[in-house]
Parts: sequence; C-alpha cells; structure tokens
Amino acid sequence: MKWPVFFALATAVCWGMYGPALGKSRAALHSPFTPYVAIGLAYLFWGVGGGVLGMMYNGDTFSLSGPGGVWGFIAGTLGAWGAFTLTLAMYSGGMAMPNIVMPVVFGGAVTVSALVSLYSVGDKVPINPMLYVGVVGMFICIVIVAYFTPHAAPHGKAPASDSVEVSAESE
Repeated sequence: MKWPVFFALATAVCWGMYGPALGKSRAALHSPFTPYVAIGLAYLFWGVGGGVLGMMYNGDTFSLSGPGGVWGFIAGTLGAWGAFTLTLAMYSGGMAMPNIVMPVVFGGAVTVSALVSLYSVGDKVPINPMLYVGVVGMFICIVIVAYFTPHAAPHGKAPASDSVEVSAESE
C-alpha cells in the first residue's frame, strides 16, 4: 500500500472516532466546552510537539515567516474553528444524534475541499463533469449513512409520579 493512502486512511479512522470520543468526553465532564479546552491541549501537545520533532528530523528551519507561515496559521485557525463548531453542533442537540452530525461534517468537508480546489484553479484546467456527479453522490451518501447508522435509543420519559389524579366524573 502506498504511504499517502495509508496515512489518509489513518486520518479517516482518527477523525471518524473524533465525534464519539467528543461525546464521551462531554458526557463525563458534563460540559460542552471543557472538552474543547482538552482538544486544544491535545492539539498543542501533538501539533507543536510532533511538528517540532518532524522539523528536527527533516532538518527544517524554524522560520514561520512569509506566506507559508501565514497559510499555516490560517489552516490551524480553520481547524480550531471546525473543532469549535463541531462542539456547538453537538451542544445544540447533536449529542442526541452524533451519528447524523459526523457524516454531515466529514462528507461536507470532502465536498468543500473539492469546491475550493475548483475555485482555486478557475478556468485554467477543464473540469470533468464527474466532479459534479461526485458532489451530488456525496450528498446522497451523507443522507444514507446518517439515516442507516444505528442510533442509541432515546432517553425514556420521566417516571410517572405516585400521585393519583381524580377526575371530575368520578366524584
């Protein structure tokens, strides 16, 4: 297997487990935003630590100036905002349906990436119409995956009180 495909699959596995892990964190901490801080700490640890180790291994410079540094910061900001808006999606009712939120997030991300690439190349290269078929297909796949993913049973209603109601007819 080629390394890029392996790493792409590893990313899909990690990001696919992200939503359920976020749900467990939120349930255990009883807060939608405390897990977001833990996510930030993990990004700091793995992103900065792993990045520095990778730079040292490659003998890269530690210069973040110029367009590369700016685009890196923009990419990190978009990633952080994505994690935050996922937190908001789960907080605003998505925890009851994480199996719906996650396909929308990741299927939507693939589509947005393709459309941004399409916009970036402009009319410099011909666009294969199958791209549009793929975008529509992705939407259909999102709906199918979200609909047919097993969902946890909804929380039951609160138990009835022990009080007895007396109707006007029985008096």
